Amino acid sequence: MDYHIKDIGLSGKGKKRIEWAELDMPVLRRVNANFAKHRPLKGTRLAACLHVTTETANLVITLKAGGADVVVCASNPLSTQDDVAASLVKDFKIPVFAIKGEDNKTYYRHLNAVLDRKPNITMDDGADLVSLVHSGRKDLAQYVMGSTEETTTGVIRLKAMAVNKVLKFPVIAVNDASTKHFFDNRYGTGQSTLDGILRATNRLFAGSTFVVLGYGWCGKGVAMRARGLGANVIVTEVDPLKALEAVMDGFRVMPMADPSKIGDIFCTVTGNLNVVRKEHFLRMKDGALVCNSGHFNVELDLVGLKGASKGKKVVRDFVEEYTLKNGRKVCVLGEGRLINLASAEGHPASVMDMSFANQALAADFLVKKGKSLNNQVYTVPEEIDKEIARLKLASLGMKIDTLTAEQKKYLASWEMGT
Repeated sequence: MDYHIKDIGLSGKGKKRIEWAELDMPVLRRVNANFAKHRPLKGTRLAACLHVTTETANLVITLKAGGADVVVCASNPLSTQDDVAASLVKDFKIPVFAIKGEDNKTYYRHLNAVLDRKPNITMDDGADLVSLVHSGRKDLAQYVMGSTEETTTGVIRLKAMAVNKVLKFPVIAVNDASTKHFFDNRYGTGQSTLDGILRATNRLFAGSTFVVLGYGWCGKGVAMRARGLGANVIVTEVDPLKALEAVMDGFRVMPMADPSKIGDIFCTVTGNLNVVRKEHFLRMKDGALVCNSGHFNVELDLVGLKGASKGKKVVRDFVEEYTLKNGRKVCVLGEGRLINLASAEGHPASVMDMSFANQALAADFLVKKGKSLNNQVYTVPEEIDKEIARLKLASLGMKIDTLTAEQKKYLASWEMGT
């Protein structure tokens, strides 16, 4: 079996951690049992470009149980958990091409390695596999029946491709499922981002000024959790509706030029580039912390920061201290990459349970319906979304009401007015 990981000897620790995460993933466990029984993905070659974590391991194990020939690479150079990669290779015989800290050249070599398998389905977190198939590996598009996409940034890229009519196969936007973005983006990102900042810095949040750039679902989660730890939270936005929502949620909202002077900790969650620019870095207080929890490190203008600095040094693991030409120091966490995965373990398993159940069932949907779909971006079918919610509620010991026949008739009629 061909693979490229850091150290196969780490597999023992990785297997224990994979099993620990599996305990908190009851929905995916149920999907796994069903897949093992019916083998809906039998004969399917599936290339997954995802963060190689314990939760992802349980997803790809489920895909393999469903009959898929699975191969895995990382969707970010700093997000791989090397012990997990080792266990997938040794204990589960799943080829993995991922090493934490890999350089850009190796990252793309790994992308190409999984595409060399001529996948029928690609599973992306950031659309890198799809982008590569549409640029440097166009010969492979003929084999792909469809793709699934995990994150907001990837969905944005894919929808742009669909609008420009260059998308060569259908894509299921797993990110847009209610059981994904309502929970994964808000509660998962909210907790794991702060976990990453704390592990990297051990700074006190209480009394600090915490600036959240972007108030989408991820931004809402980060702002909520930062306030919960006692921070004074400021939100920056370009969308008036999201900005208004932040105000109504009790946060101060202002353009970045203002909080750049007073913030202690800055976190970007926008999906856009150069959100924190050179002029913002130059205004920051001495010792300000800057990090990103969006998918790509382009949210921070690191080139501009380098040009405004006279030196840089690593002061802690995952903390780079830039000395600006004005004498002040600014610390960038995790090289500007996803801080929740660069210095921590990513989202808790219980929330990824729903996200990855969506991924597995979306792959099943593509096998069954892919040939009838157009080359566009689709949301996860509502029946799959609601079934995952029902399964999650059941796993939590919660029950809900059902409509009576009379109530169903009332909701479906127009004659029964007041």
